[in-house]
Amino acid sequence: MSACPFHQVLDETLRLSDPAPEAAGARREFPLMPVGQACDMGRTSDGTPLIDPRLFDSAEFQRNPYPYYRIMRDHHPVFHDTLHNCYWVTRYADVEAGYLDDEGFNTIPKGMSNGVLGNTQLELSGIEHRRRRNLYGRHLVGQALDRRIPIIEHLAAEMIGSWFDGTAPDGSIVVDEHDPSRRSVELGKAFANEFPIRVVCQVLGFPDEARSQFFYWYSSMMNGLGGSETAHLGIGARQDLEDYVSDLVAQRRVQPTFLYDDAGDPIGKDIISELCTTVVDGDLLSAEEITSNIALVVGGGGETTRGAILNMWYLLLQHRDQFDRVRADPTLWDAAFHETLRCASSIGGQPRHTSWDVTLHGVTIPAGSLVNMVDFSANHDDRVFADPERFDVFRPDLHTGKIIRSGVDRDGRRSHMAFGVGPHLCPGAWISQQESVLGSRVLAAALDARGIRVGIDVDRTPKDIDGTSLAPIGLGAIRSLWLTLEEAPR
Repeated sequence: MSACPFHQVLDETLRLSDPAPEAAGARREFPLMPVGQACDMGRTSDGTPLIDPRLFDSAEFQRNPYPYYRIMRDHHPVFHDTLHNCYWVTRYADVEAGYLDDEGFNTIPKGMSNGVLGNTQLELSGIEHRRRRNLYGRHLVGQALDRRIPIIEHLAAEMIGSWFDGTAPDGSIVVDEHDPSRRSVELGKAFANEFPIRVVCQVLGFPDEARSQFFYWYSSMMNGLGGSETAHLGIGARQDLEDYVSDLVAQRRVQPTFLYDDAGDPIGKDIISELCTTVVDGDLLSAEEITSNIALVVGGGGETTRGAILNMWYLLLQHRDQFDRVRADPTLWDAAFHETLRCASSIGGQPRHTSWDVTLHGVTIPAGSLVNMVDFSANHDDRVFADPERFDVFRPDLHTGKIIRSGVDRDGRRSHMAFGVGPHLCPGAWISQQESVLGSRVLAAALDARGIRVGIDVDRTPKDIDGTSLAPIGLGAIRSLWLTLEEAPR
């Protein structure tokens, strides 16, 4: 089978995003500590531990961030980072309050995404933000989401079936030459990288022949965010997407297309067709507005889902008793999804700017300052979650039900902050949960039907600094996950 364009672009952008050797040499070297332990960066005269902002650019912080977040929460809950010209807010209560205060902590103009994605709701507040969000929000929640369950399940089953019929992507399956009943599968290449993009591509309404091009748009735009060295790839892909969408919009305004269930019956218009007929203030949306909304849905329903699936299976398979219980009771996949995002989210936080001077914990943040609301840290705040470094699908203090925009704080349970809360809660949150849960259920059921035992291929999995332990997830999501599949004797 020929190499998938999606994987070619993804590999190239990941390669380009690695720090250049000359840049790495300009940074302070921090020792790699055992997971959960922080290196000593000095102390004040009263013994308060200090934070060196060069830490945030280090490999140590990337792989072992949580002990440093704990220092910040306990001693510097509002940390003024003069190196990066920003403020870090790290406690759960403060992050939550900031997200809910759309006036004091605004989203204009944070400039982190509009260069690639276009003028999306990420850069808007107030009435204009609500107007844009409502354009497509109804297509990603409730009954509209439920109608797409057969599509998601069908796509998942189709991809997993390729593991066993010889049509899986090149390099994703390795069969044991001495024992054909054993094989290794790279879950990213074989499923998690491409599955959410296939789903989003279909529910948006892109033609099947555009799938390979869609992989290019997606991976290039996602790896081009934040002004990185790959930004030029993202900008080019965004323009190419808009050129393609312009022709598609012209067609769909005249002849909309529909989604169909397994019986071939229509279940409603695809999202592009819906947007093409949407009227706001007496005018149809422009092709640019539609493209920006598409780009945002791609990010929320694609990259988040990819990271959630990989991290979830990595964590569950390292906690075998929990994995066995989830596999035996498919209703527990929702709890596994939420605990994964609390414990190891692929989403780090959402930047804000202060509209006026804000004083928090004795620190005055001047008007117009960049503020990093750190979801990673909030999700590990022991003021909210007991023993936060422990992965526990059954923890009693985490809300694992329906995602609610305002968040949940009842009966001792709190929402994780991986999607944020408030008016800017991630628009792809609901579809990400649906894709991650349904995809994992279908995968587990397919393995059960074949009598296959699954585990982590330790030999192919990166190790931590001791050379023996599996590498921690650290910040973001793991890039790949090799699984061992072993068929039960017949």
